[in-house]
Amino acid sequence: MTDHVHDLRSVREATERLLNAVAKLDNGSLSEESHLPGWSRGHVLAHLARNADALVNVFEGRPMYESATARDADIERDAGRPLEEHLTDLRDSWDRFLATTERDQDWSRTVELRNGVTDLAANVPFRRWVEIELHHVDLNIGHGLSDLPDDFAEREIAFLADRWSGRPEVPPVTLWLGYDGTGPAWHTGSAEGSPLTVAGTRAELLGWLAGRGDRGAHLTLIEGGPLPELPPL
Repeated sequence: MTDHVHDLRSVREATERLLNAVAKLDNGSLSEESHLPGWSRGHVLAHLARNADALVNVFEGRPMYESATARDADIERDAGRPLEEHLTDLRDSWDRFLATTERDQDWSRTVELRNGVTDLAANVPFRRWVEIELHHVDLNIGHGLSDLPDDFAEREIAFLADRWSGRPEVPPVTLWLGYDGTGPAWHTGSAEGSPLTVAGTRAELLGWLAGRGDRGAHLTLIEGGPLPELPPL
């Protein structure tokens, strides 16, 4: 089973890095564009706070969000707040999430996320870790994919490779970490179609799988091609 204790510790460290970085911003910079189309930095921060509360709902057996419309409305409502309100909300929502994880519970139980997706409760801390790390990059404040911890990047590469496996619109792709074939490798896509093998750094592989950064533009094609564009996450 996933080590949720390790992941909660990692979420705490990632949250502290995020809060320290955001505290250096000013009110005006929050309305500037993030790396996510149509979202300002304030939208990203509002989403992170509401996501923490949504995961509390998951742990407590309630729907993650009341509805997709309500989720989007909450983010839009909170996006324009001043910096101090964002920081307070991020800290308070993190405290609520942490308090929920500290209760006695069955970490092997199945919980329901958005859109009918289910997972083990033990995997929810990693999902929050993903939110913090990737959206820190999305804030467009100088923190890039190459700044992510190596262990996180490799786990997220493995998670996303599994997510895209079996998708008929994605050809069979082998992903090499490094360029000599001796590093870790992951497989994704369908079983049909012309196979591709690509090599690159953690940041380049994750960028393609997560639709971020240069989206795989600098990956090296070892076999086949061209590299397909993946659907949005």
